[in-house]
Amino acid sequence: MLFRALILLLALSLPAKAEVVVLGMSSNTISITTNFDGSELLIFGAVKREAPIDDDDNLEVVIAVEGPKEPLVLRRKEKKYGIWVNADAVEVDLAPSFYSISTTGPFEDILSSVEDLRYKVSIPRAIRSVGAPMTVMDSQSFTDALIRIRENSDLYQLNEGTVSFDEQTLFRTSVSLPADLTEGNYKTRIFLTRGGNVVSQLEATLDVRKVGLEKFLFDLSRNQPLVYGILSLAIAIIAGWGASAIFSLLRRQ
Repeated sequence: MLFRALILLLALSLPAKAEVVVLGMSSNTISITTNFDGSELLIFGAVKREAPIDDDDNLEVVIAVEGPKEPLVLRRKEKKYGIWVNADAVEVDLAPSFYSISTTGPFEDILSSVEDLRYKVSIPRAIRSVGAPMTVMDSQSFTDALIRIRENSDLYQLNEGTVSFDEQTLFRTSVSLPADLTEGNYKTRIFLTRGGNVVSQLEATLDVRKVGLEKFLFDLSRNQPLVYGILSLAIAIIAGWGASAIFSLLRRQ
């Protein structure tokens, strides 16, 4: 009798429905060349279930793509004595170089604030800013300015309603990657939510690397800055001399 009671208790403690995300991407690697002007990343996947789909099922999908995080110093300029000078400064511990959120519906409707705080999905939550100097009374305005600037450059994106979710099983979306991507690993997170709560998640990595001449020049500037400076100066002199020679030739004609 006791054994049967334990079995019944265990069965009741298990979730009635269990979903698992199966993910795919159009490419696991993005190559940045000298003529790279952006790319479209196709993300697709499916929901694997252990039970049939209910007619009243209301699963939602949130997809977040996050570039490498880096510390930043944000400065505010003020006009003093007729010139603009740096005034207050706030250090941001970590901010993603690129961040994109794609959803099946309005973000606030499909992910609760508690779950957002737990998983740090929204753009403000993805930025880690621990504290600010006591002299700065409006430190949040610095973070807001960072978000606004990067949104205008398409580095931060909130694309609500752009994830297609067919038959509550197959989902897909495309993420626009701008031309000025930072090299590194891009973390892709998929969240399945129901009633604002996360019921399943999956994480994958996209590798973004410079290749060819772009990689050579980047590595040279970091590893041998003196050689890079001399090479840049030589190229500038040659380009200036060439332009002058062409202009003189055209003037003679």
